[in-house]
Amino acid sequence: MDLGIIGQAAGLFAVTNIDDILILSLFFAQSAGHHGSARRIFIGQYLGFAAILAVAVAAAFGATLLPEWAIPYLGLLPLALGLKAAWEAWKHRGDEDDDQDFTEGGPKALEVAAVTFANGGDNIGVYVPVFATAGVGGMSVYAIVFLILVAVWCLAGRYFATRPLVAKALSRWGHILLPLVLISIGLLILVEGGAFGL
Repeated sequence: MDLGIIGQAAGLFAVTNIDDILILSLFFAQSAGHHGSARRIFIGQYLGFAAILAVAVAAAFGATLLPEWAIPYLGLLPLALGLKAAWEAWKHRGDEDDDQDFTEGGPKALEVAAVTFANGGDNIGVYVPVFATAGVGGMSVYAIVFLILVAVWCLAGRYFATRPLVAKALSRWGHILLPLVLISIGLLILVEGGAFGL
């Protein structure tokens, strides 16, 4: 394998997914103390990113699995999940142990996958021309590096969520931060993409 293309793939992944570390940290903080929730976050992140890769690879070969006009509407996914999380936080605002009741076992794999995929809509636009010029061999290297780095990103998110200072802040404010971040991401995707004529 060419080290140059591996370095390019790692750099491209880092630049296009830096915001995912914050989202993953919030998901891991939300799942603290819930058996199996970390596994669901890993699975969800992989499912979401695999979907991003599938769409980008297909588009690089000329197939459009997702029409360009539809990409901005992916913002509806994190927006809906953020509103749901905000509603849950509001419902349980007076509970003695907010984060335990609110999380109800932590995030589900499909929720994580939906947020990952929606947040990666802009990634698809970046990956398609890179994949198209890299050829099948280069594209395979990119895909392998990306999939390895998904695990690194998950581990980084989990690491940050378990640092005492960060964990304390996230356990206190995570039930407010997660809905805010998801709603913000959803609105940003919708507005930047011009959905609904915004």
